[in-house]
Amino acid sequence: MNAAASPAPRPRLALFDLDHTLLPLDSDYEWGEFTVRLGWCDREGFGRRNAAFFADYQSGRLDVHDYVRFATDAVRERGPQAAAQAHARFMREVITPAIRPQARALVERHRAAGDLLVIVTATNEFITRPIAQALGVADLIAIELERDRDGWITGEIRGVPSMREGKVQRLGQWLAARGLTLGETQSTFYSDSMNDLPLLEQVDHPVATNPDARLRALAHERHWRILDLFEPSA
Repeated sequence: MNAAASPAPRPRLALFDLDHTLLPLDSDYEWGEFTVRLGWCDREGFGRRNAAFFADYQSGRLDVHDYVRFATDAVRERGPQAAAQAHARFMREVITPAIRPQARALVERHRAAGDLLVIVTATNEFITRPIAQALGVADLIAIELERDRDGWITGEIRGVPSMREGKVQRLGQWLAARGLTLGETQSTFYSDSMNDLPLLEQVDHPVATNPDARLRALAHERHWRILDLFEPSA
């Protein structure tokens, strides 16, 4: 009798949070501050609300629907052309200088190993798609934005927000479209935040990356790998 065939190796999946994980900053927050510098928003009023939303995110209390309406308001008013020009400048002035060699090297190690690369972020697609492209990651799971009949964003969220438990749901949808489940892959997820605990608990290899204090403590407790790519921004 022929020996039983060995099972096929599971596809390898490398998942990355974005803000404070591959970037040493929060791109959502920085985009808001950038629109203030452009004169699109009132410094005092916008800055106060932006900081409050950011604090809510860090504490796990963020109402993501309210936040996305707020965060996209200035963009929606100015239209696609002005928004695209502003984002290109944002990439040049804020994001590209912040992309560290350590983050690029981490992504490239997984690419060289033949892993499927996916950025999974709670920041919306308008902000993050050019960032994912700059990092060389084609597959992005981000908060998707509803569009009007002309194809421009409305300020509402389309589908499940990729935040907390929503990251698990959206990843499941992404995998199902490729005929896979998470259990059929060998998965690694890099994240800095306790907000990502639902997905960290689902993968084979959770990596607390530039972790906040709570996640660092939990990673020690559970013997998860801790990776400090760079000193996270305050």
